[in-house]
Amino acid sequence: MKVRDILRVKGGTLYTVSPDETLARAVETMAQFDIGSLAVMEHGELVGMLTFREVIGAIARNGGTVGDTTVRSIMDDHPMTCTPETELDQVRPMMLERHTRYMPVMDNRMLMGVISFYDVAKAVVEMQSFENKMLKAYIRDWPEEEAAEPRPDDPAQPAAAR
Repeated sequence: MKVRDILRVKGGTLYTVSPDETLARAVETMAQFDIGSLAVMEHGELVGMLTFREVIGAIARNGGTVGDTTVRSIMDDHPMTCTPETELDQVRPMMLERHTRYMPVMDNRMLMGVISFYDVAKAVVEMQSFENKMLKAYIRDWPEEEAAEPRPDDPAQPAAAR
């Protein structure tokens, strides 16, 4: 399974923010749409990612408030990315290695979407469930072997049966 398969199921909605936007406005957007990340776009290009991890860190540093912080000052300006053609088996270790929950999907320099660790886990569970169903159906339909006629020279047969 490839990342494009996840994007196809998710749809094309992208939530973005400008790097010069206030953190307060970005947090409002995240809360309004119940999302954990925003792609940070400038001049039509991805320049970073803002996730709840960066938001929580900024709030902790500011004594419990967002203050006048801008998105640019706390965003991850070098987010790990993948392409629509990246295999899910490659994405999972990448996300685990960098402790990344959200990954932008790029086709050259164009942002195609953002996948989350939840999206990846869901796709894997669905894929494994499908494989399980197929294996169970295969086993259930396993052809019965015909009972083999004992051979007269078979040493496993008792002497009286020979």
